Amino acid sequence: MRTPKSEIDKRYEGKHKDERKAAHAVWGTSMNREDFEELNKFLKENHITKVQLIYAGWEALKEQYKKT
Repeated sequence: MRTPKSEIDKRYEGKHKDERKAAHAVWGTSMNREDFEELNKFLKENHITKVQLIYAGWEALKEQYKKT
């Protein structure tokens, strides 16, 4: 009998958890629901990922603070 995909995934995730944590970070944050909905709609309409948004915002802020 084949091993279910969910079991295979669970084992893989368990084995690679530390490696993944060392390579990536997740920000657990919250924002006003109205703003979130508007932002999500904008991102979907323009085919922008949240990661692209973060990097673009970061670059814009670096430029802004470079001038001050």
